[in-house]
Amino acid sequence: MAPTPAELRSWLGSQIRDRVVGPNADVRRTELFDTGEPGWFDDDAPIRRVHADASMFIGGMRALLFQSLHPLAMAGVAQHSDYRADPWGRLQRTADFLAATTFGPASEAQRAVDVVHRVHQHVVGTSSDGRPYAANDPHLLHWVHIAELDSFLAAHDRFGLQPLLGSERDQYVAESAVVARALGVEHPPETEDELRQHLRTFRPELRGTREARDAARYLIIQPPLPLAARAPYGLICAAAVALMPAWTRFPLRLPWLPVSEAAVLRPAGKLVTRTLRWALPAN
Repeated sequence: MAPTPAELRSWLGSQIRDRVVGPNADVRRTELFDTGEPGWFDDDAPIRRVHADASMFIGGMRALLFQSLHPLAMAGVAQHSDYRADPWGRLQRTADFLAATTFGPASEAQRAVDVVHRVHQHVVGTSSDGRPYAANDPHLLHWVHIAELDSFLAAHDRFGLQPLLGSERDQYVAESAVVARALGVEHPPETEDELRQHLRTFRPELRGTREARDAARYLIIQPPLPLAARAPYGLICAAAVALMPAWTRFPLRLPWLPVSEAAVLRPAGKLVTRTLRWALPAN
């Protein structure tokens, strides 16, 4: 007997929550949402609209690809991250940080920041070109922040249910700066124009490395996924690649097929985000 739409929706939603949040999804939801303590942002803040939208799945994948173009940031991931052995664990930790800082009470938001600081203390080393790096370096934190910010905005603009308009865009950048400063970023962008300027400033530092290309290949082609998850994951990856700037394609060996992207991949991105919204209703 075929499952009903309600049963299918419940099953798909639970599968996504288990992967993204972890097996304690219900407990974590209570800790973050069922509390009277105020958080860092108002209920109607643009940052909450963006980070609650299904387009974040695509934005998050784009952010990983974009961030890998900084050799020192990528060296830290390659030498210290367990993304190959435990990709879901890394995803869950990232999702939990975003949820805690965006939606959680202030005490949980600060706790999440403190955890990142403690972990980053051990992420130090030397890149393949001989330069030292440290994950708590404000300069590297700055790059990671603006790469995420640009990616989340790009995905929300293209696939978000209610894209930001006018002053909401600058407000989103300014609200994101609150989290960035808590992490140790010095002078994060406060407006969308400043974000664009900061991205241009970092451009000379970016290049494709073997570690970055290996990570991109693993994320897109070789993820350890069950058969049922490969098709939707592939759509998320394809939509994320379609959002990457043209100049990033060759350094990461990503395809650039502008006609196919406009005709196929972007509609596919809309389909997968609609499916995710259906499986993960807001209430």
